[in-house]
This record gives sequence, structure tokens and C-alpha cells, in this order.
Amino acid sequence: MITECIVLAGGLGTRLRSVVADKPKCMAPVGEVPFIDYLLRYLLKEGMTHVVFSLGHLSEQVIAYIESNEWAMKVDFVIEAEPLGTGGAIMNALEELEEDEFFIMNGDTLFNVDLFDYSNWHQEKGSKLSLALKPMQQFDRYGSVQLDENNRITAFLEKQYCDEGLINGGIYIANREYLESLHLPEKFSFEKDVLETQVKAGNVYGFESDSYFIDIGVPADYERAQQELA
Repeated sequence: MITECIVLAGGLGTRLRSVVADKPKCMAPVGEVPFIDYLLRYLLKEGMTHVVFSLGHLSEQVIAYIESNEWAMKVDFVIEAEPLGTGGAIMNALEELEEDEFFIMNGDTLFNVDLFDYSNWHQEKGSKLSLALKPMQQFDRYGSVQLDENNRITAFLEKQYCDEGLINGGIYIANREYLESLHLPEKFSFEKDVLETQVKAGNVYGFESDSYFIDIGVPADYERAQQELA
């Protein structure tokens, strides 16, 4: 079982500024607590023992909140001096991890995947890079993902209306040695420079999970979180 996780929470949150102007996205209030509280409770329930937050914009708010509460797991912080892109943020956080395999997730998304099942599946596949996929109906906000019969991802399709399909749920499992072998630059996009290129090489697997999913990155879904989580 993989028990370490990098949480990417350094984005500027520009699309959410109309409703939450003075906080990083993961600190947006949902009911009585910030969104990050729901994410941390999920990680605890799923058996994580070590979480590394990759922070940037208004990082002091995230650190202050987490340090003001006691969590039954180790929590570390890595702060970007300048934006490094999602990929640079991941590589920057690697130095805090102790194991070779780890989860990566976004600080503004809650996707209640069974991480024990996901981690076992990843290891049984012999995968170096896996991605949790959420089945969705009638959507146009997200691009869709295509799989072959062996659960290997064959393509990422552009955003367009889909009656049904699989979307990238934003929970990855990666391998340190594998990522380091790609010789990536200091600043890069994990989605463009790793996922898309490695899918073309046939190196990325997709794990389907029809669990609860919400991404609070836009005002409409932030409002939905108030109804569903609070």
C-alpha cells in the first residue's frame, strides 16, 4: 500500500476569485471549515501517513490552518519561490518523500477513490504512472480519456460535449525513478509534458472509480460543494 501523497495547492485560483478573493483555492470556506479540511480527512481515512503540500500563492494561510490542528499523520510543506508549473511543483516536493511510489492530487478537488484498491491495482499492472478516472454523464467542462482493453490510456480528447465518458479525476500514482528518468526541465506542465507524451508512448494506465467527485475550481461547483459537503 502506498501511504505518501503530494498535494498541489500552489495555484493562483483566478477562476474562483469572484467568490473567494483573499484565499488560496484549497482554503475556500465550505460550511464551517476550509475545503482542505475535507481533503485531509479523506487522506487520513484512506491510510495516508505522510502528506507533502506544494504551496505558492498565500502559502502562509494553508500552513497556519494545518499547524493549528492536530493530524494523525506527518505533514510537510514545500513552497515555490516562483511558479514552477504542476510538473515543477511535483519534482520540487519529491525531496520530502521517503518512498519510491506516491500519490499526487490537487488541493481543490475531492475524489473519494479507494486508495488501497487503486494502489494494489497500480502495482499489479506494473505501472509506472497511473491516473484515476471518473465516469461522467452529459459533461462539457472536462476533456475525456480513452482506454484500451488493458486499461492503458490511449488518448486525451479535447473538451467538448459528451453524453458519457471518463474524465481525469486528478489522482495520480507515480514512481520517483521513472519521473527522474524523463529528464524534465525545472518548470513544466505535468499534464502536457508528462501525461500527454507518456500516453503516446503507451506508458500510462487508467483506474476507473465511480466515487464522489467535486472540483471547486469554478464558482458553480464551489456553490455545489456548499450543498453537498457542508
